[in-house]
Amino acid sequence: MREKNRQKHQARRDVETDQKSDGKAELKGRSFLYVGGRDCQVAHLRQIASSYGANLIHHDGGLREAVSRIDNVLPSVDCVFCPIDCISHDACIRVKTGCKKWEKAFVPLRNGSKSSFERALQSMSQGDNVQ
Repeated sequence: MREKNRQKHQARRDVETDQKSDGKAELKGRSFLYVGGRDCQVAHLRQIASSYGANLIHHDGGLREAVSRIDNVLPSVDCVFCPIDCISHDACIRVKTGCKKWEKAFVPLRNGSKSSFERALQSMSQGDNVQ
């Protein structure tokens, strides 16, 4: 019985080690800006980013925060994510223009879902090119 428990714990540790070495470390220490999306998901998105070792800054895309704040945040981030279904045109254009100016990666997301964001991070951690 004890041997079975020990084997289960060892198997869990092996899985956790594999997960840590699955490319997530590639994003450690990086900072991302997420513009738009749904406010109720921001905490979940931050958790996903932190599981990759990254820091996530959120801007609501102009609902309550001034769109001009995007210009102040852009120089300090490595990449910007925008869910194209949950962002104003003004905020999206401002982000695209700022990314070109500051030579930052711009990653449009198909939608504001958590899985869409996680797929983008997973793709980045595996070294796939982003726009």
